Amino acid sequence: MTFRIAAALVLAILWLPDWPGVLGPFPGHMIRHMGLVAIAAPLVVLGWPFFSRIAPPVLAAAAFEAVIVWAAHMPLLHAASRQQGIALIVEQASFLVAGIAVWAGAWQRGGALAGAVGLLLTSMHMTLLGTILILAPRDLYAALCGTAPDLRGQQLGGIIMLGIGTPIYLLAGLSLTASALNERSA
Repeated sequence: MTFRIAAALVLAILWLPDWPGVLGPFPGHMIRHMGLVAIAAPLVVLGWPFFSRIAPPVLAAAAFEAVIVWAAHMPLLHAASRQQGIALIVEQASFLVAGIAVWAGAWQRGGALAGAVGLLLTSMHMTLLGTILILAPRDLYAALCGTAPDLRGQQLGGIIMLGIGTPIYLLAGLSLTASALNERSA
């Protein structure tokens, strides 16, 4: 029950404040994105363990999640999510579903090593995307979003991706690696 309350609280924190208004469009969007996949999704899985029983294999879930995340950060799709309410809803729901699939797949019984690989691969691709956002020489989205260029906002979004996603997925992946090693030595 505690995880369910925590998941609901995180979802409220992600959606009740106007994060894009507070932080700027891109960083506010990224706070919601990372909160959904790296914080809310594992809490949902811990609160509703049946997700681990119905989840796809973690590597398939991680591949699905990577496609969702990278597609959502393609300029045309990102612009649509910033300009059209339905596109934003579909994008954010896709992030949550993909996150639940990854975490549920990672925590399937007897699959600690596969779970570790799935989480570490997810950490790697998010680290790469965050780094691209930080190092890009120009705002990748402004022209299609109809906004003034905001390279600093994009860089802050990349830092948010790195600061939230990388450590959470990395630590969870390392924890599952330790579990897998302990299972094999027992």
